[in-house]
Amino acid sequence: MGLIVMVLTIFRSRLRPEHLEEYSHWAERIHELATRQPGFVSIKSYVAEEGERVSIVEFDSEATHAAWRNHPEHLQAQELGRQRFYAEYRIQVCTVLRDYAYRASA
Repeated sequence: MGLIVMVLTIFRSRLRPEHLEEYSHWAERIHELATRQPGFVSIKSYVAEEGERVSIVEFDSEATHAAWRNHPEHLQAQELGRQRFYAEYRIQVCTVLRDYAYRASA
């Protein structure tokens, strides 16, 4: 069995207030599409008190991550994000070197 290389995308952004309704529609659609993509593992999103948004998206390989990055509707959403939705953003794509967890028993 080959090595699985988990790929994380950390997407930090701030929205422009004038297109929030249109953004919400697109965000819901893109979330739905992402969760149905082969290799999708998870997505978690958070909003800080001062308005910064952070989403952490996991795919099970570089190939499945690349397929999602290049999905036609995702490409369209990316362009709309630059044109209308985001005042700023930063994207960091990382591979996982180690992955371990702890959960206290109940």
